[in-house]
Amino acid sequence: MTIADIRATTVAVPLEAPLRHAAGAHWGRFIRTLVEVVGDDGLSGWGELGGGGESAEAAVVGLLPYLKGHDPLKLEQLRWKIMNPTASLYNNRLQLHAAIEMACLDLAGKRLGLRACDLLGGPIRERIPFASYLFYRYETADRGGETMPDEIAAHARALKAEHGFTTHKLKGGHFAPDHDVAVMEALADALPGDRLRLDPNAAWSVEESIRVGRAIAHLNNDYFEDPTWGLEGMARVRDRQPIPTATNMVVVNFEQLALSIRHRMVDVILLDTTFWGGLRQALKAGHVLETFQHSAAVHSSGELGIQLASMLHLGACLPNLNFAADAHYHHLTDDILKGGKLRYEGGAIALPTGPGLGVEVDREKVAEYAEFYARVGGYMYDRDPGRPDWYAIWPEQRWADPAVKRV
Repeated sequence: MTIADIRATTVAVPLEAPLRHAAGAHWGRFIRTLVEVVGDDGLSGWGELGGGGESAEAAVVGLLPYLKGHDPLKLEQLRWKIMNPTASLYNNRLQLHAAIEMACLDLAGKRLGLRACDLLGGPIRERIPFASYLFYRYETADRGGETMPDEIAAHARALKAEHGFTTHKLKGGHFAPDHDVAVMEALADALPGDRLRLDPNAAWSVEESIRVGRAIAHLNNDYFEDPTWGLEGMARVRDRQPIPTATNMVVVNFEQLALSIRHRMVDVILLDTTFWGGLRQALKAGHVLETFQHSAAVHSSGELGIQLASMLHLGACLPNLNFAADAHYHHLTDDILKGGKLRYEGGAIALPTGPGLGVEVDREKVAEYAEFYARVGGYMYDRDPGRPDWYAIWPEQRWADPAVKRV
């Protein structure tokens, strides 16, 4: 079994409503590049990474000369072929490797009749709990428009009723900090006993972060995620307010991980199957964290069903997964999987039982959403369609007006 071909397709899949965040917005759709690795027996494995377009597709397909004839089970060789550290100084292939590795695990698992998690040491859980991911949303086609505390709380209650979530994460930083504090208090009142998280995507200064942390310290917090930028800033926030801290922004490689652990800079690390360079890299980081008695969590980067499956396999194997995983997934209106979207039950998604990643790609859906991408194109993640002249200046954010609900 060897690699015979690599293909890449950019798709755009609609969201219920545009999602507002500290750095800009998701403009009503996720743009993803689907990566297909074809074996010499005609069998395909699938991977996924964020963004897309001709340049992204060319970068993926451009790896074929490195990998044609490669055994997809030789995953450590794959890592060195693509992520050679010297070469990466000139061509960062981290997320390309993540998508190719994802597809190789899928392909090899299908060929051997094993799940991806079995190739990583085997699962220790078969269901992965998830948090609701609460965004301020622009209103479109009578969906979304939540900006005020009571509106976000009602949205969270509706998601809990539909999917069973008992942990709720607010994507803050878009409005002034005190607005996020009011929303967190409204969530606590509306969802007694449930766990809460606040993530302003490093929009605040250290001093503002400390003030907000102290203001919400009485709530049922899991952790305070990326309130400010940088390891030094995060360490100062950790030392000066009582909520455990977490990051997916400033610990994304092993050198940063060692520094954070050695100097006690961040409490919880969110592991991403693309940002860390692959499922195996993220799992390895989880084992390092376990050694030093740190908890891990699973990060979401705007996934479709292929990457979500990789997140499920990661979560299944992490011994120190002590928090519900993140997922943007419930914001999607559809997916590129046969049978549609994976289902939440009791706030969790079951680990797929089929071989490889355990999900089957629907080629008709891929074609449909590739055509949709060709029609609507991409968007600028760091721009806000409701504020066309706005751009972020950290840490002196120009806060949005909660009265603006439409784009």
